[in-house]
Amino acid sequence: MTYAEAAFPLAILAKAPIPGQAKTRLTPYLSAEDAAELHRRLVWQTLETAVATTAPAAITLWTSLARPGSSEYAFFETCRERFGIRLDEQPAGDLGQRMHAALAAMPGPGLVIGCDCPILTPELLKRCYIALQTAECVFLPAEDGGYALVGLRRADLRIFEGVDWGSDRVMRQTRERIDALGWRCACPAVVWDIDRPEDLERWQAWQSGAT
Repeated sequence: MTYAEAAFPLAILAKAPIPGQAKTRLTPYLSAEDAAELHRRLVWQTLETAVATTAPAAITLWTSLARPGSSEYAFFETCRERFGIRLDEQPAGDLGQRMHAALAAMPGPGLVIGCDCPILTPELLKRCYIALQTAECVFLPAEDGGYALVGLRRADLRIFEGVDWGSDRVMRQTRERIDALGWRCACPAVVWDIDRPEDLERWQAWQSGAT
């Protein structure tokens, strides 16, 4: 089996699809209920992409805000049963600490993604993993200044420290951390995600085959 064909660890971070807490930047363009339903669709699509990329047993869906007995908890249980993946609960802390926890739980090099970038493909995810053969880290920078994927050869919290999460400075600040560590970094592509109403319109056009 070649490096490109090997199953590899893939972590997905997902909030629970709770109205008023999921995809809030899309309201009032969408109602709170519709925004939560959109998030549910994005989680499901992300899992479809994930299982087309690597072995289901190598995939962990790290969830947050889902209380046992709630409909959101039931949704995540359905995801586990349908796709054969693992579920785990995100620890407390900022986004960097939660991504680090997901990477630290992996048995070797692996990738972490969210559920906001529906244009990710199995081919692109595999390219990112292959990049870890020759680089200490791999990122997919996003057009808004953040990033949609991080992969590390080994987990290191320093890469996530002192970053203004949610701002347009995230990738720039992360590059400063990479340079300070002296790491080689691969960025196979620049992507976009769904955070604003115009992003939703772009996704709808992309789905219909428009450019």
